[in-house]
Amino acid sequence: MTTLIIAIMFPFIAAAIIPFLYKYVRRIHVGWFALFVSTALFIYFAQFIPTIASGDVITFTLNWIPSYGINITSYLDGLSLTFSLLISGIGALVILYSIYYLSSKESLGHFYTYLMLFMGAMLGVVTSDNMLVLYVFWELTSISSFLLIAFWYQRKRSRDGAKKSLLITVTGGIAMLVGFIMLGQMAGTWSIREVIGNVSSFNDHYLFIAAMILVLLGAFTKSAQFPFHIWLPDAMEAPTPVSAYLHSATMVKAGIYLVARFTPVFGGEATWFWAVTGVGLFTLFWGSFNAVRQIDLKALLAYSTISQLGMIMSMFGIGSAALNLGYSTESVAFTSASFAALFHLVNHSTFKGALFMVVGIVDHSVGTRDIRRLGGLITLMPVTFSIALIGSLSMAGLPPFNGFLSKEMFFMAVVNISEAGFFALETWGILLPIVAWVASVFTFVYSAIIVVKTFLGPYQEEKLEHPAHEPKPGMLVSPIILALLVIGVFFFPNIIGKNLITPAMSGIFPTLAAEGVELGESIYAWHGFELELFMTIGVVLLGLALFYTRKYWTGVYRLFPEKWSINVFYGFILDQIEEKSTGFTNSYMTQNLRDYLVYIYLFFIISIGGMLLYTGAYQFELPTNAAISNFELITALVMMSAAIAILFAKSRLTAILLNSILGFGVAIFFVLFRAPDLALTQTIVESVTTVLFLAAYYFLPEWKKEDAPKKTRNTNLVISICVGVVFTVVALMVQSGKTFESISKFFENSYELAGGKNMVNSILGDFRALDTMLEVVVLLIAGIGVYVFIKLKNNNKEGEQYEDK
Repeated sequence: MTTLIIAIMFPFIAAAIIPFLYKYVRRIHVGWFALFVSTALFIYFAQFIPTIASGDVITFTLNWIPSYGINITSYLDGLSLTFSLLISGIGALVILYSIYYLSSKESLGHFYTYLMLFMGAMLGVVTSDNMLVLYVFWELTSISSFLLIAFWYQRKRSRDGAKKSLLITVTGGIAMLVGFIMLGQMAGTWSIREVIGNVSSFNDHYLFIAAMILVLLGAFTKSAQFPFHIWLPDAMEAPTPVSAYLHSATMVKAGIYLVARFTPVFGGEATWFWAVTGVGLFTLFWGSFNAVRQIDLKALLAYSTISQLGMIMSMFGIGSAALNLGYSTESVAFTSASFAALFHLVNHSTFKGALFMVVGIVDHSVGTRDIRRLGGLITLMPVTFSIALIGSLSMAGLPPFNGFLSKEMFFMAVVNISEAGFFALETWGILLPIVAWVASVFTFVYSAIIVVKTFLGPYQEEKLEHPAHEPKPGMLVSPIILALLVIGVFFFPNIIGKNLITPAMSGIFPTLAAEGVELGESIYAWHGFELELFMTIGVVLLGLALFYTRKYWTGVYRLFPEKWSINVFYGFILDQIEEKSTGFTNSYMTQNLRDYLVYIYLFFIISIGGMLLYTGAYQFELPTNAAISNFELITALVMMSAAIAILFAKSRLTAILLNSILGFGVAIFFVLFRAPDLALTQTIVESVTTVLFLAAYYFLPEWKKEDAPKKTRNTNLVISICVGVVFTVVALMVQSGKTFESISKFFENSYELAGGKNMVNSILGDFRALDTMLEVVVLLIAGIGVYVFIKLKNNNKEGEQYEDK
């Protein structure tokens, strides 16, 4: 369907238009245009819900590099539709919120351009069937999120947070690309659907596990799994709308999507099960444990996001066990974990998006997010309090909110998998429900902190920058809608379950779906007095006890001092890299032209000369060469004499004239070899450069030739002789040993192949058109650089200051 690719490109088109709207249409807030784009996309994708729910899929292929099997194939099934609706729907609410949140003095043109780029990149990720195209969009999400996180670039912490997120996610993306290449080589295709369909033919390949680990590295870094989670708290330096969008509903969910999409490929393997489940559960615990110690509301929400992402990740790991058992009652039971993961993914986007917006409202209203300075806001900000209460209780997993439903399903999944008899679960399985339950207790504690420490207790106006007040109504619309969704999903969960989650399950378990297995299930708030209910009751009781006794046990955090944290280790590694690389660079960047030439020539001698000696390829037959005429011999002797004479020149003028003899000698050789066009070009270039040399050296101080030390002169002599020998041997080899037929015969037919009568023009314009285009691009970039320097110089003359803040 052509409209699918248009929809994916729509945000990129909007990103190109927004700067002009912002500059020339000042009467209308540019955010409304971005809101129109995201709303239109949500409506567009929503129309496919009945089609996808009936089992159909939407595809469209746009040829890109068909000779290598690289095409832009957009694929919309239940899984990609769920993510597309989240990306566009939450995006619309975030944009509406940002219109009232951001000041008109901000660079809104840049903000909404970056946001549209990110939205388009995320849609590209979740709808791409080609692995290499997916990677392109994947890295574009990292770049656009870098720009959004660093939006307030005047702040050092914003720049540092953006750099950290870029380094970690791009490094993981490169690892993922290597994994994709391995998969493509094993499967013989770049199509994800074809890889899934042929997985049985290469799942015993020796690269299979390596590819799996590399793909997981990409997923773990993007979705902030331990130990790569450290970028997410620092990314909270971004404006709150960015945090609400990127770090609760979209970017961090890209890693989740990757795991879900590649579960049919790697699921069923013990390595995949333990990696995804183990890392997810530990991230769940570690995120919730560290959230309790935070004093900044956004930092608390950052660690809570890490925790919730770990929970979703672990459920996908548990669900993958179903593929190890084939079609059986037990395997179908394990698929419910993946169903719960998808359901909680949607729930998390609603309550976490609302909470981020609440934190932004509090910060916007009172001027601080420091929990120690907050309190008593319930009477002054009752609407904001209601939204915060709904979101926090849902995150804690309490009824009547949607988080309770998916959290109960999570408890059920970890209890069921702990009783399985494979993947060494007989030994380690009991740890899964224990870790899940303990982490849920801490989740309850930090959810209580958000509500109690912010809105209850005494009001401390003297510690606030502004008196507390409700924001403009427009800023409340988006979080109110999300809060209503939190409640509405609890009472009507099967609307999402049957129309979105169930079709998405077919993308995770296509084999079971093809066999007619019912992958969906009905969602109920009441399951009777089952173990998961008692686990929830235990979470509430112990959570309340820990919350009200915090001062007696929070000393445990001193066992994890900041100086031993992963963040400090990350900073130490970066500092060492910077220090060592600076020292290494300074060791060879001596600002001495001779040193640079020595490096170049030594590399040439070692690489080319060494390879000739190693392979024994330095073979040539002089008798087979053409005879040397007297004119050629005389010209060569003159050039050799001029080259040697340059070394003994006493003035610049003499050196320039001797150097020009070499250039004109080459032109004479072109004439002797019957290449008049090259001879003419060489003559013109040599004449112009000689004149330029003379004009430039006129302004230089008098040249005083200084004798270099004897060691330096000897070194120069040895290097020059070696370079001359290597060049001569290579030239003789090329002339004598023709291993392959000359490629020139292909270009002799240039008229029929390219329609050009001039062979040289055809080569430049057709056969190597891409190379020529890139050369023009280089000139364009150089021209832009010159233009920028001229503009900066002119601006400085006008008194404007440019400095890095």
